[in-house]
Amino acid sequence: MNNQDQSSTNRFSGSAQYVATDDLQLAVNAAMILQKPLLIKGEPGTGKTMLAEEVASSLGLPLLQWHIKSSTKAQQGLYEYDAVSRLKDSQLGDTKVNDIANYIVKGVLWQAFEADQPTVLLIDEIDKADIEFPNDLLREIDKMEFYVYETRQLIKAKFRPIVIITSNNEKELPDAFLRRCFFHYIAFPDPVTMQKIVDVHYPKIKQELLSAALRIFYEVRNMPGIKKKPSTSELIDWLKLLMADDIPLSVLQSKEQLNSIPPLQGALLKNEQDMRLFERLMMMNKNNR
Repeated sequence: MNNQDQSSTNRFSGSAQYVATDDLQLAVNAAMILQKPLLIKGEPGTGKTMLAEEVASSLGLPLLQWHIKSSTKAQQGLYEYDAVSRLKDSQLGDTKVNDIANYIVKGVLWQAFEADQPTVLLIDEIDKADIEFPNDLLREIDKMEFYVYETRQLIKAKFRPIVIITSNNEKELPDAFLRRCFFHYIAFPDPVTMQKIVDVHYPKIKQELLSAALRIFYEVRNMPGIKKKPSTSELIDWLKLLMADDIPLSVLQSKEQLNSIPPLQGALLKNEQDMRLFERLMMMNKNNR
């Protein structure tokens, strides 16, 4: 393997399309210098998956993505042996059955290892898989090599990929796995950072509208007992609707609005329990005035 020191590559400093805090930039660059996977946690909608896309784009590297499901096995990231296709071909008398290599399907780790340049490898939502999944990847990620038993090949990485792993905290990850990662938690954006994020998407939005919308958005997020807090992506959708429907600023700033359901609330509140909770809180506020 070419042990190219990642510190000699370009450093990540965010992009015009992605607002990365100083702490997040430091985490990405630290993981590259240490040549360790970067484990990113945070609420859904905080840009964890998009981070890998922007790191690849910023550094001019190819991006390989592995989106994990509950049924995903670690072996699938390395390779799979397609025994069914080989059996069908043997029944048809196809001569390619004599070479088992024709039925080895390369996984994303194999693709990253054999690439002729460094890549960014995203392992997305690792906590969705079985609890043994992270441990099963430990040796391959640590050693940057694996063995193909069917063809008796040892696959070694030409370049160490920049590995970014995301987790929504659905399951605790094994300590042995965590020790091999550089960890960063993406905190939910504060209003100042959120305004920068919105400006990337809607640079021409009226600042008075944005200020009023952000106030309502954070009030909804801070409701006690809310089951599904609205995320950044849901705020972006809500603002798009407010602008498309040309909602007057007065609607968001009126005294009545302070104690009522926000307009187009379906972009923010995603289940009936939260809707009823918000309605009850607003009614209580009205009665206490």
